[in-house]
Amino acid sequence: MSEFEKEVEKAEKELEQSLIPVEGEEDLDDEYLGDLKMQAQEYQQKLQEAAAKAKDFATEKFGQAGDKLKELQEKGPQEIVEDVKEYARKKPGQTILISAAVGLFLGLLFKNRK
Repeated sequence: MSEFEKEVEKAEKELEQSLIPVEGEEDLDDEYLGDLKMQAQEYQQKLQEAAAKAKDFATEKFGQAGDKLKELQEKGPQEIVEDVKEYARKKPGQTILISAAVGLFLGLLFKNRK
């Protein structure tokens, strides 16, 4: 038998020995799977908490938007114009930014219609 064949046999024997199950290996798998399951449950809990917070936030903001809409419906055009003028006097920078954003939006809206 050549030296190469001896090395091949030796490698095959080592491979067979490494494939023999080690005692207690099932316990390691169960422990590992248990850890994964616990992590999955923790992530599920965190996602549920985040979803609940997002729902509460959205509900609150929709409620505020509804209140503002009701206020605007109750006011006449003159009152709205006066409110806008007063806001522009108090916060001119924000007024310019808001006007630019509205202009950009309307420009894109009408540009796409053609």
